[in-house]
Amino acid sequence: MDRSKVREIVETFMVPTQKSSYMGGLESRPVLVASRGSTVTDTEGKTYLDFQSGQMGAALGHQHPRIVSTINETMLSMMHSTKTMLNVPRLELHERLGRILPRPLQKSLFLVSGSDSNEAAVDMARKATGGMDVLGFHAGLHGSTSLITRSLSFNWSRSKHSAVAPGTAAILTPYCYRCPLRLSFPSCELQCLKASFELADANFTGKPAAFIGEPVLSAGGVIVPPKGYYKALQDEVRPRGMALILDEAQTGLGKTGKLFGFQHETGVSPDIITVSKHFGGGLPISAVCSTAEIADRAVANGFFATRSHAADPVLCAAGTASIDVVVNEKLADRSAAIEQRMKDGLTAIGQRHGLVGDVRGRGVLLGVELVTDPVTKNPANGAAQAIQKRAMELGLIFQLRGTGSMLNVLRFVPPMTTTDAEVNRALAILDDSFAYAAQADTKARAGVAAQ
Repeated sequence: MDRSKVREIVETFMVPTQKSSYMGGLESRPVLVASRGSTVTDTEGKTYLDFQSGQMGAALGHQHPRIVSTINETMLSMMHSTKTMLNVPRLELHERLGRILPRPLQKSLFLVSGSDSNEAAVDMARKATGGMDVLGFHAGLHGSTSLITRSLSFNWSRSKHSAVAPGTAAILTPYCYRCPLRLSFPSCELQCLKASFELADANFTGKPAAFIGEPVLSAGGVIVPPKGYYKALQDEVRPRGMALILDEAQTGLGKTGKLFGFQHETGVSPDIITVSKHFGGGLPISAVCSTAEIADRAVANGFFATRSHAADPVLCAAGTASIDVVVNEKLADRSAAIEQRMKDGLTAIGQRHGLVGDVRGRGVLLGVELVTDPVTKNPANGAAQAIQKRAMELGLIFQLRGTGSMLNVLRFVPPMTTTDAEVNRALAILDDSFAYAAQADTKARAGVAAQ
């Protein structure tokens, strides 16, 4: 399919995407026709390293043989099934997931997307606690499909919505590289958390229900809360009768170097977690997981969540296969190894070319924040765009992320099956791309000076 045909279809038949969004300008990007492992191939035969894992749904690698085999086998017997009856793949997935969940988490229900699961988790928390108000990080993002998840995705401007869900409010993100209170950890004693809950108490419209957050804030710029933060947050929500919801869409099932992202913190025991993205190995399935106590209390108060395809046999079978791949292939350990190799390489690139203010993240969810000056920390949005563009030309795909008006964080999410050679190739492309951006900046400065 040539470019003219692509543009014709986009302009004639597609609902347009906002140009400033990360989905804007699709018609100018590669059109993909094949994928395998850590690579994707476009219509012109060019192959790219996919260091965004698709939409993170390919974190097990594209077309993982075990997932493909399971899907093919299940499709021959049953693809779709009614929600009014059980099916064997669904039962097997409930049991498989239940056995790997850290206790007291044990119960699960299945939906289709990450947004679905977060929506249901909030409803479950409200039904279980009898409360209404839900808090989230001001740089958090939890979905885009409904009123509640959009309203809790504070990193997408809520002013764009025609209405905002009642009982939703933000607290300060523990963004230590850019502390909103201009303090330093650990001497700050987590003042951002203490101040946030003091304000929250003054603004609650009734009994509070829950807090929802990501163990690592991905879209907000790959922000890792400081050590002890989530335990301190748990100590704030529990006395208020609030449920602790952790959105593990982008951190769960091995991606951070542990089976679940919250396990990096000692003493943290969420009431509800949500799982999606690569949970189906590339197929759309998500889960809400809770303690038996929370589940029973919520259902007794009318909780109910479903979708027509939420428990389809082919999706559930893929979910079970994905867990088996993560566990049997020790992908959490592989994620930790990739993290170390990437961080070492990215730090060295920053030392050679400048621009790098911070290298952070866990496992295969990594971020490099670019700044024009290490002291002022002015965001290098332009350099980030130049590096991303150059890297794609050289065969490496990744996304830019950030908080508010900043889009200066290079976010890398290589599949957990990525080889050392592929990591080295990506780092070589980035080394070239940083040099290219620095050279372009030098020329631009010279041009301004000449004027």
